[in-house]
Amino acid sequence: MIDSPHGSPSRPITDRTDRTAAPGPGSRGLVLLVLGLALLGVPRVVLHDLHIIEEGTALNALFVFVPVVVWVAAVLLLRVRRPFLVLLVVGLVYGVLLAAVHQIFWATTFPGGPPQLGGNLAGLAPEVHSLIVRGFSVFSSLVTGTLVGAVCGLVAAGLDALRTRMRPGTAS
Repeated sequence: MIDSPHGSPSRPITDRTDRTAAPGPGSRGLVLLVLGLALLGVPRVVLHDLHIIEEGTALNALFVFVPVVVWVAAVLLLRVRRPFLVLLVVGLVYGVLLAAVHQIFWATTFPGGPPQLGGNLAGLAPEVHSLIVRGFSVFSSLVTGTLVGAVCGLVAAGLDALRTRMRPGTAS
């Protein structure tokens, strides 16, 4: 039981209607959850960068959508206190992993040579081209991962609110 700071009767810590009393996974469990969920997206990135699966195929769609469905389901089933925030962090970690995989498989991804800058930037040294293009790749990966996490977090938070609203005795 948790004592209320307002003098009201305390509720068991497992009462999920009081979101302040629901502990969710502990901090170590939360770190493992975030890392585990983020890692679910890595196989698609590796397989895509190695040209084993191609965009637009059913297999690629499975590798794209199954991990994010698992993200949402996991935070709902585990009754994570702040599903949006947790999935936003999962997305950010996924973005870091996405960037790392792209950098590791850079030469394989671009077998004919990496993209080159054009126009006024075409005359820059090859090392500068590489730095700029790889830098934008990292930035793009971080933004993509974070946006995927945010969208999944919004879906999970909405479903969590709907579940809470539909629970008997909690309707407004």
